[in-house]
Amino acid sequence: MPVYLFTRVPVPEGIMSDQPKKSFVQNMKEILYGMAAHDMSRYALRTRASMEHLFILITMGDLLGVPILPPYYSLRLLPYVVPQIATWKRRMLREKDISDAMF
Repeated sequence: MPVYLFTRVPVPEGIMSDQPKKSFVQNMKEILYGMAAHDMSRYALRTRASMEHLFILITMGDLLGVPILPPYYSLRLLPYVVPQIATWKRRMLREKDISDAMF
């Protein structure tokens, strides 16, 4: 029996057999994860990102004109923060909307 994908043109049998079929148990695990843990894991990642950006603001606030810590401590932490400075500046200086807090 031919298999159809979105059109009435039959798809060769070899194309559909490349994808392994998931078991019922695997499907149930993914459904339960989506229902129970997905939102919590996204919230944890969002919280972690906010805490990292707050840490960078406290230590490297001089780059934006917010002097919080003396420059000595900022320079000691600079090698650890350099990879994140570009994304941090972009996040701190972008316009914010009320819908940002909802999603």
